[in-house]
Amino acid sequence: MILSVSRRTDIPAFYSEWFYQRVREGFVCVRNPMNARQVSRVSISPKVVDCIVFWTKNAAPMMDRLDELKEYDYYVQFTINDYGVEVEPYVPELLRRLETFMRLSERIGRERIIWRYDPILFSDKYTPESHLKSFEKIASALGRYTEKCVFSFVDIYPSKNSGNLKRLGFWQLYPEELDSFAGELARIGKSSGLALATCAEAVDLARHGIEHNSCIDKALIERITGASLDVGGDGQRGHCRCAKCDDIGSYDTCPHGCIYCYANFRPDIVSDRVKAYDVNSPILCSSIKETDKITERPVKSYKREYEQLTFPG
Repeated sequence: MILSVSRRTDIPAFYSEWFYQRVREGFVCVRNPMNARQVSRVSISPKVVDCIVFWTKNAAPMMDRLDELKEYDYYVQFTINDYGVEVEPYVPELLRRLETFMRLSERIGRERIIWRYDPILFSDKYTPESHLKSFEKIASALGRYTEKCVFSFVDIYPSKNSGNLKRLGFWQLYPEELDSFAGELARIGKSSGLALATCAEAVDLARHGIEHNSCIDKALIERITGASLDVGGDGQRGHCRCAKCDDIGSYDTCPHGCIYCYANFRPDIVSDRVKAYDVNSPILCSSIKETDKITERPVKSYKREYEQLTFPG
């Protein structure tokens, strides 16, 4: 099993104590986002978890206890943009996030931390030119601390983030402008020693040396674990190349408040859900109710028995 922690909320930033408690107890409960009464009980024993993939804008709260993950393989997707508070109102200031990224890289190794410049949105304030300046500033700081940068262009979800983006004055590039912009990103990335890849984008930027990325990355997990994995695709959305994973987060629970977010699509209930957070509950920002139907989710390791991989270096 590959454990995603989490596409649905920032567990490292806000709920790391809860996650470490789940690690100690060896299981987690996850409410079905499409049917709130259905709850899965999921083993997260090191025997079945092949790798943990963390997603965060601020890994600092989890770093002092990384030794508690010594029985697990994991890597971190760390998003660092340079937006103002009108876009990312409750994200720590840029310098603090860069320092956290660097410290984490020194702790776990640059191959296990990926910089996400994600998502890219354009407005009168956030022009292609301003993005390139921000990207170069961050890339020059992080080039020694990671091998890869993943980026994407903001997705519009009519029921989730379109109103916020419209109020910001969001606009899109024409295809030829986008291609030129991506070429400049590639040039900057190369000068900082970074491989660039896109997340769930249809556009082909291979001529700039930019690949389509797998954020839940089978090849990277095999490299980290040294084992071959027998795992299929996830198909989260169009053009997604991720391997299958189990996500343990909950929607509408992220206090960062980013206006482009698709995971907080009911902002009016976020504060109430955050108030329901209980570090000792097996389920994030909720509790098990008498009306819940709890089923054990079958999980297993994807490692091919006896087949170990050897990687150069």
